[in-house]
Amino acid sequence: MEESAARMGPAEKVQALRAAGVEPYARRYQARQPLDQIVGRYDWLADGQETEDRFRITGRVMSRREHGKAAFLTLRDGQADLQVFANVNRLGQERFDGLTSLDLGDIIGCEGRIFRTRRGELSLMADSWALLSKALRAPGEKWHGIQDVETRYRQRYADLIANPEVARSFILRSRLISAMRRYLEDRGFMEVETPILQQLPGGALARPFQTHHNALDADLYLRIAPELYLKRLLVGGFDRVFEIGKNFRNEGISSIHNPEFTMMELYWAYVDYHEVMELVEQMVAALAAEVLGTQVITAREREWDLAPPWPRLTVDSLLRENLGLGLREMREDPEAAREALRAKGVDVERRETFGLLVDKALKELVWSTFDRPVFVIDHPVELSPLAKEHRDDDSLVERFQPVIAGWEIGNAFSELNDPLDQRRRFEQQAANKAMGDEEAHVVDEDFLRALEYGMPPAGGLGIGIDRLVMLFLGVDSIRDAVLFPQLRPEAFPPGA
Repeated sequence: MEESAARMGPAEKVQALRAAGVEPYARRYQARQPLDQIVGRYDWLADGQETEDRFRITGRVMSRREHGKAAFLTLRDGQADLQVFANVNRLGQERFDGLTSLDLGDIIGCEGRIFRTRRGELSLMADSWALLSKALRAPGEKWHGIQDVETRYRQRYADLIANPEVARSFILRSRLISAMRRYLEDRGFMEVETPILQQLPGGALARPFQTHHNALDADLYLRIAPELYLKRLLVGGFDRVFEIGKNFRNEGISSIHNPEFTMMELYWAYVDYHEVMELVEQMVAALAAEVLGTQVITAREREWDLAPPWPRLTVDSLLRENLGLGLREMREDPEAAREALRAKGVDVERRETFGLLVDKALKELVWSTFDRPVFVIDHPVELSPLAKEHRDDDSLVERFQPVIAGWEIGNAFSELNDPLDQRRRFEQQAANKAMGDEEAHVVDEDFLRALEYGMPPAGGLGIGIDRLVMLFLGVDSIRDAVLFPQLRPEAFPPGA
């Protein structure tokens, strides 16, 4: 019987089960106990010791071995593994044969008592079992750990089954987001939701994804940032707002960039970027302590102490130190800036503007030099069309980027609330777009109208959740921090 079953195709197995009166896809299996709770509860149980404690458990069959009239199965429920022991005397011959004919990957439910074998394996002694879902794909070696990264990212479901540490990574991601939400709410911030489909792309310098709404007969854009809508809420009277959600940018894919990514963005009335810096360093350290149990993380092959305060270093001083030119020299002589960057091994093009040259210098020459978390502050106005002019230098804005392990994890400003200055900035961006800059900002007349009603002074902040998760996990690829990263379309062969 077992040999004939082994030769059956997937559809034939389902038909044979139903012909025998067994439904291979159950509707429910209630009163189950998660395996990790059982494993944690009975770590004190001595070898060979039995209990009278009964549980109903579920899990996927990861391994199976038989020994005469006894069988041992390993079940996995996503959080932990637990061994199931079965024998003919308890189950009866028919039910025992059914259990031993299961395929790897089948999901079953079992009920019985907890004990520890003489060899030290915590186990459930099965009195009954039920098939809950028949696996139609043979797992092969997948259940013993998937090594091919392409398979892991494309088939995350198989990756989660085979690699329990992957599931634990995404549990950490969930805990991090929950902890951040609580941290902000405890400090008086209100979580809100703003549109993902927007009539104009705004809030950042980026190339958007475009779509079309048939009923409105209008082109719409997936948001590149929620900033302009959140600021409208400041105009409307909300003092502290934040949003955790997806942004979309039609740009390149790399180890640290995914076309859709998760951001936390907040706006805080009546403060400037100094208070926001204090919030960031305190929040990141507190999140690490809660989620990881320590403020010292390991990322990119070294340790990073997140304890505040973090140094505040100006863009101008960093460029002078690492490039030999400051902002004034780069602005007045872009060609000299290009030559200085080329001499440092940075690839630049003649058409790249002053702002792009500064951005490239920071990312390719400066970020990697830090040996601790740092705030890079006071950027040129050309890079920040939504930030408030610096109080001491009108060629700069009050902006900062927190940088850890060579990655900027966020962006923050003292927010521009002068509608006339904002219009001038938008118009300059529109001129840049007309000259071919696809990432330049558009003129948003409704946002300008909102500012004309009066927006209070405020500090704003965006934190990249995916980058923060990468740091906390100590991984170098965003694909290890996102459950379903974007990949090139897969070509399915016929019958796959």
